[in-house]
Amino acid sequence: MSNHPIGAVACAVLAALLFAVAAVTQQRAAAAVPEGESLVRSLARNPRWLAGIVGDAGGYAMQVAALALGAVLLVQPILVSALVFALPLAARLNNRRITPRTWLTALILTAALACFLLVGDPTEGNTSAPLREWILPLGFMLALIVGAVVGGIIAVDPARRALLLGAVSGSLYGLAAALTSYVTDLFEHGLLHVLGSWQTWALIAAGVTGVYLQQRAFQAGPLAASLPAVTIAEPLAAAFLGLTVLDEHFRTNTLGLVVTGLAVIVMCATTIALSRSQATA
Repeated sequence: MSNHPIGAVACAVLAALLFAVAAVTQQRAAAAVPEGESLVRSLARNPRWLAGIVGDAGGYAMQVAALALGAVLLVQPILVSALVFALPLAARLNNRRITPRTWLTALILTAALACFLLVGDPTEGNTSAPLREWILPLGFMLALIVGAVVGGIIAVDPARRALLLGAVSGSLYGLAAALTSYVTDLFEHGLLHVLGSWQTWALIAAGVTGVYLQQRAFQAGPLAASLPAVTIAEPLAAAFLGLTVLDEHFRTNTLGLVVTGLAVIVMCATTIALSRSQATA
C-alpha cells in the first residue's frame, strides 16, 4: 500500500461527499413512493434514484482509491463524515432547519464512531473461517435482524420504522463487509471457486437485501432518522463477526477497551436521539 496521506484524505473527503449526495438523493426518491406502491419498481424508473446509485458507485471507487493511498485508520473516520455532509444537504432540499442540538448530536455520533475505529484498531483475522464457526454468531445476528425487521414493519411511528430498518440495513452491510475479503481472494482460483462458495451467495444476499431495506428506511422517514443507524450498525456488525468468527481482536489496552465500549454506548444513544428529534420536528 502506498503512503500518500494528502491524496488519501482528498479521496476520502470526496468519497464522503458522494456518499452523502447519494443518500440524500435516494432518500428523496424513496420518500416520494406511496406505501401501497411497489418500491423496487418505482425506484427503478426514477432517474433521481438511479443517479444516487451512480453516486454510491463513485463513492466506493474513491474509497478504494483512498485506501490504496493511505491507512484504514486515516480513511475510515473521514468517511464517517458523510453523515455530517448529508444532514445539511437534506435539510436544504426539504426546506427544513437543523437545530443546534441536532448538529451537536450528529457531531458527537461522528466523533464516537471515529473513536471506536481509532482506539479499537481491530486486527485482520482469519477470513476463511469454516461454516461451523459461523453458525452460532450468524444465527444470533440473523435472529436480531429478523426481530428488527418485524419491529420496523409493524412500527406506527415513521421515525422508529426508519431507525429499525436502517439498523438492519447497516447490519447486513457489516455482514457483507466481513465476507468481502474472502470472496475477493477466491477470484485468484477462478470463477468456479467463486460461484461454488457459500460466502459468495451470502455476500450477494446480504448486499441486495441491505440495499432494499435501506430504501425502505429512506421511504419511512427523514434521512436523520435512518442514516445514523446505517452508519453505526455496519462497523458494529462487522466487528461482532470479526471478534466471534474471524479471530480478530482489538489492538488496545484495558483503558482502550473501556473507551471503545463507551463509544458504542454513545453511538447508540445519539442515533436514537437523532431519530427522536426527527419524529418531533
